[in-house]
Amino acid sequence: MALFSLFKGNPGLPTAVNITWSSVNFKTILKWQPKPSGYFYTVEIHGETSDTKKKCIMTTETECDVTDALRNVKETYTAHVLSVKSLVEDNFEEPLFASSEKFTPYNQTIIGKPEIQHHTQEDSKLNVVFRDPLTPYMFPNGSFQSVRDIFKHDLEYKLYYWKDQSSGKKDATTKSHMFDISVDNKNNYCFYIQGIIPSRRVNRNGQESMVLCTTVERTILDEYGAEVFIIIAVVAIAVIALAIILAVILCKRKKAKTAREKQPLNGV
Repeated sequence: MALFSLFKGNPGLPTAVNITWSSVNFKTILKWQPKPSGYFYTVEIHGETSDTKKKCIMTTETECDVTDALRNVKETYTAHVLSVKSLVEDNFEEPLFASSEKFTPYNQTIIGKPEIQHHTQEDSKLNVVFRDPLTPYMFPNGSFQSVRDIFKHDLEYKLYYWKDQSSGKKDATTKSHMFDISVDNKNNYCFYIQGIIPSRRVNRNGQESMVLCTTVERTILDEYGAEVFIIIAVVAIAVIALAIILAVILCKRKKAKTAREKQPLNGV
């Protein structure tokens, strides 16, 4: 984000440049350049309706965590990065500063990676259970708010899935914490989840979760299907036929032996 400077105060001090907002799950870091030498920076956060808040006072760093100054996530803010000569601020001279572009956390923070907690593939169903990313903001009881607690119905998740070793992707959407979709039970599937804010014009898609793959235990019948049945049938028929042939042969031999035994001996 390119920025402009308001030239006030000591004209000999450099002003911050390349000021950017970096925000994931409402944890927001303000960054700028250059590294100071012989002077310091102080950050001021100006809300459209809220009081000015000072952060990272007299710092020699080039970034500042301003998360707790942006608690009203739907408000629009501007950051001033002040260049200050000494540790004792001059109350009679306004410091030189550079201003950031405007930033609205609700519209611009990036949705982080969902955490996949459990997944199964049984028969023709793929079931995936996941958890919302957490924000730095807390409820009164001390537990962290999730992105769903803040975005509510504006947030949805998309599951992208595909057959293992295949490039053709399908997708499904949910506003809950679970996907339950129909798949081919003869194939393994890989998938990932991504948070989405459909109402946004920019930064609609969040970060992608890690890719996971299912493992389906296959039997010989699953692998070869009808071919196995044909082979088994052919073998069974062959065994039955062989048994019948052997039985017939043995029966004929027995009859022949019995007939010979009944014939009178020569000379008797």
